[in-house]
Amino acid sequence: MSDFLRLKKSNCKNCYKCIRNCPVKSIRFSAGQANIVSSECILCGQCFVVCPQNAKEIASDIEKVKVMLADGSPVVASIAPSFIANYNDCGIAALEKTLQQLGFAAAEETALGATMVKREYDRILAEEKPDVLISSCCHSVNLLIQKYFPSLLPYLAQVVSPMQAHCKDLKRRYPGAKTVFIGPCVAKKDEAERYSGIVDAVLTFEQLSQWMVEAGVSLTASPDREKESRARLFPTTGGILKTMECAAEDYTYMAVDGVENCIAALKDMEQGMVHHCFIEMSACVGSCVNGPIMEKYHRSPVVDFARVAAYAGPEDFKVKNPPREELDKSMGYLEHSAAMPGEAEITAILRQMGKTRPEHELNCGSCGYNTCREKAVAVYQGKADLSMCLPFLKDKAESFSDNIINNTPNGILVLNEDFEVQQINRAALKLMNLRSPADVLGEQIVRVLDPKDFMDVKQSGRSLRDQRRYLAEYDRYVEETIIYDREYRIIIGIFRDVTEEESAREKKETISRQTVEIADKVVDKQMRVVQEIASLLGETVAETKIALTNLKESIQDE
Repeated sequence: MSDFLRLKKSNCKNCYKCIRNCPVKSIRFSAGQANIVSSECILCGQCFVVCPQNAKEIASDIEKVKVMLADGSPVVASIAPSFIANYNDCGIAALEKTLQQLGFAAAEETALGATMVKREYDRILAEEKPDVLISSCCHSVNLLIQKYFPSLLPYLAQVVSPMQAHCKDLKRRYPGAKTVFIGPCVAKKDEAERYSGIVDAVLTFEQLSQWMVEAGVSLTASPDREKESRARLFPTTGGILKTMECAAEDYTYMAVDGVENCIAALKDMEQGMVHHCFIEMSACVGSCVNGPIMEKYHRSPVVDFARVAAYAGPEDFKVKNPPREELDKSMGYLEHSAAMPGEAEITAILRQMGKTRPEHELNCGSCGYNTCREKAVAVYQGKADLSMCLPFLKDKAESFSDNIINNTPNGILVLNEDFEVQQINRAALKLMNLRSPADVLGEQIVRVLDPKDFMDVKQSGRSLRDQRRYLAEYDRYVEETIIYDREYRIIIGIFRDVTEEESAREKKETISRQTVEIADKVVDKQMRVVQEIASLLGETVAETKIALTNLKESIQDE
């Protein structure tokens, strides 16, 4: 399978929306980037539809078609019947005229091939009488059965799709022609490549519209309804059944749309619960009229259905079915084996995600997988990594944060913008003589601290750092840091208890002061003694006074 769905790596933001919406989980994550596992993909296009960053793009055949047009051979377009919805009541004649301006020799409706296919379904039911017959028009459904339900391949109609039937017919009627299918489906690109020689290129409606804009060509709304056009109903849910005779006796005819519903129906078949019925299956909810290109760029399912229904007539196209062998199509098993872990490996991976007991397996689906065990299997297969588990990351982050906050010796308070306490750690509880966080959580900060500094920081937007404060109500000194986080609208207060440092400083100052007082007394006393001696001995006291004064100043400096 070629790379029909491509990833713009720069746009992938690690949101996991694609894997959450992928019905077969055929996406591998590596370094936060999503990569499609081609061997497992059924090309339903849901990852393309849901990507919020437009990180998925569909490979374009525009340049390939331009080369075909330049070669000189006639190039004929087969237009999917959902075109009437995408191009707002522009009939096939007007669309053909526009395509001819781009260089196409002709354009016809794929519904002509659909008429041939539905007749073959009626014939198989009437003549071969299979227990169950599943339509094979939708290539995504075919891939789903070929890859994931190989035991049901005998039920899958071995019949070409309308695209293939029509393009074969075009090549018969236009000798040497190249065929280009234009529709709302990415899976048709794979079908054209897998069954070579029938369809030479595939364009989506979006790509055709892009080409028309670049070429300066525009469409004119001009419906051209005709009664021989019943197969135009094919792109709607139940549209195949509406065109069939449904005359086989004792058969139940039903339509199933959406990959999840198809998977559920196929599982019932595997268990032998479905018998004697014809099932029209479409991977897209609403069928082709709601294909990935339509859903992404033209999301109007009710209006689109109404347009298709109004454009269709009550009778079949007047086309002749080719020989039966030309409608045959061989579809076999497509292997996509991946190593499966044992119970020990799954348990070990779950343990790494912090899930050591069954009750830890929340099965929340935030990673994109339905269960934690399914996610563990994907981790083992290299398709997922542990960081995709959001509860695991949340618990890990909270545990890390709580360990830091509760084990730091600094008191920490977190307030909201209304100055209500949102979080308090153990050191702050001890600092403020509180028994538990419940005593203060949700309360105004004024209950435990003077709010002035918090209010000043919020008003000014400037942080307060390492300001020494005396908390009189707690008889403690702290170094206070207050930060206002505008993005998260919280105010964080950090308090370092410096009471012992302050007590030591005060004690040192007291000792120094006492020493100075003692020195003063000694100086005074010595001065008196020196004066008495000086008077007796007639010596000067200047040098003694200077020495004692220096001693005093030295003590004061300490």
